[in-house]
Amino acid sequence: MTLKSSMVYSCVALMLLTTGCERAKEEMGLTRHTPDEFAVMKRAPLEIPADLTDLPKPRPGAQRPQEISAKNQAQQVVLGNAATDSEVKSSAEQSLLMKAGANQSSSKIRAVVNREAAENTEDHRPVVKRLLNLGSDEPATTVVDPAAEAERIQTNKKTGKPVTAGETPTQDE
Repeated sequence: MTLKSSMVYSCVALMLLTTGCERAKEEMGLTRHTPDEFAVMKRAPLEIPADLTDLPKPRPGAQRPQEISAKNQAQQVVLGNAATDSEVKSSAEQSLLMKAGANQSSSKIRAVVNREAAENTEDHRPVVKRLLNLGSDEPATTVVDPAAEAERIQTNKKTGKPVTAGETPTQDE
């Protein structure tokens, strides 16, 4: 093997080994840099003023007058125009708010909440026991009698009635 061929083979081997390294890929320009989709913001369109003689003086670094801040832009996307124009409500919105009592603000809201919470303290069981009706005299569930239920379904099928017609037979525990 000649010196030239060994140099070529070693260069090729070196290139193959370095392409596996991230830093080497970046240095060789083999990696792809995509823009961050969360950092891209849409700019407001340029506007031509009606009177070109009375133009304002440019101020370097100042925000454009037609530019909307990112926060306001997000509010508009999520909430619509109601986020920026909250004082103007339609008559239907005003009527709904009046019926719901939203316009009647109380400075003593904490006292109202405490009073309502004190009125509803009859059952001191944990929430899970209240939801599953555990610890009371009433049965929480009913058990279906399988033989009677099968007979009821067969009778409904024979007479042409829907399967759900009639009372579901239950067992007493």
